[in-house]
Amino acid sequence: MSKEVVLSGIRPTGFLHLGNYFGAMRNYVRMQDDYTCYFFVANWHSLTTHPDTKELRNSVHRVIAENIACGLDPEKVALYVQSDVPEIAELYLYLNMLAYKGELEKTVTFKEKVRLQPENVNAGLLTYPVLQAADILIHRAVKVPVGKDQEQHLEMARNFAERFNYRYGDVFPLPYAFNYGTELVRIMSLDGNGKMSKSENQMATIYLADDDESIRKKIMKAKTDQGPATQNAEKPDYIQNLFTLMKLVSSPDTLQKFEDDFNASSTGNCVIRYGDMKKQLAEDMARFIKPIREKAEDIRLNSELLAKIIRQGADKARASASETLDRVRSSVGMNY
Repeated sequence: MSKEVVLSGIRPTGFLHLGNYFGAMRNYVRMQDDYTCYFFVANWHSLTTHPDTKELRNSVHRVIAENIACGLDPEKVALYVQSDVPEIAELYLYLNMLAYKGELEKTVTFKEKVRLQPENVNAGLLTYPVLQAADILIHRAVKVPVGKDQEQHLEMARNFAERFNYRYGDVFPLPYAFNYGTELVRIMSLDGNGKMSKSENQMATIYLADDDESIRKKIMKAKTDQGPATQNAEKPDYIQNLFTLMKLVSSPDTLQKFEDDFNASSTGNCVIRYGDMKKQLAEDMARFIKPIREKAEDIRLNSELLAKIIRQGADKARASASETLDRVRSSVGMNY
């Protein structure tokens, strides 16, 4: 019995961080044993907002190395670079004929990007959801791990698939959002403002490439307050985030100690010592990140191994993509 197909991509812009690991990559490692998985580096997508490509090669290599260091096995999954699969571009062309200017202009991410970069509103930015649909549909993927900010794009991919099937014949299964379990880990920025980011507010984000001292400095600067006013108080988001991080990287006994201290605290009797908590968290976090950072760096510096992994991933991805594109050409009538 064939396994269901899972697909996900990540742009090679900025550095992967703790939120990427616990929000996505940890699940990907679990998925590779249960599904047929295609994970790719979205270098074409990056061109819509980062036209300067001088560092793109290094960024692509770093992302691949970090994915493997986090547990992805290139023998089990297709780990590839988007531009190594030209079949995606041809499917993108066909799907553009089924996408309409009005619906593309209404997407939340397009409007946000226009606001942020009004001098670079290119056609690729407008048709970003179409290329994203091509990424998914080229492997006939049915399960796509996405965050809330990408659910609209996935819905558009379903629409394009339905339009293609209606016009040309039943080729594509309809993809839907997927993640293991119902409780996803949300890692906030250390300053309490939104989520950790690959490229913004770097001092409030813990990257997988951070050295021990950088991790210590960032965590020690994390936002705290004077402590709870009453015993068993509800934690503010930025305090809860510290406890969330501690739950992920520290021992249960350590976490329980600080939970008890927090719950016993009140105005005039502050048992919780955030400075001590952050020191402990910093050491535990540094110990957690270190093997990932060192393994990723070893892989990144091994150019022969990287080339082999990228080539192997492209071969797997193109085998699947070619099969889909043959069906697409036949259905559209492009097989003269």
